[in-house]
Amino acid sequence: MYAIFQSGGKQYRVREGQTIRIEKLNIATGSTINFYEVMMMTIGDNIYIGNPIINNSKITARVVAHGRGDKLKIIKFHRRKHFRKHQSHRQWFTDVEVMSMSI
Repeated sequence: MYAIFQSGGKQYRVREGQTIRIEKLNIATGSTINFYEVMMMTIGDNIYIGNPIINNSKITARVVAHGRGDKLKIIKFHRRKHFRKHQSHRQWFTDVEVMSMSI
């Protein structure tokens, strides 16, 4: 049994009990969250596909942790122009554990 849902402009494929890393949510650690934008879900041999989402379906998850990802370095360079630009970025994330899926 798995499902595909949308959060933070991205789509994720999950199973029950799986922990995934999504874009940062302003929810306290240990609390539960429901995702209602479920696009596809399989239960046994049945496959449910939304248009674009499945009505009356939800994925319940528990917030495990918040944090920041690894540092990414951005370097821009123009040859023969004495131009070098260095930047770096760390993206915030939220780890959630999928507890249940239902239609």
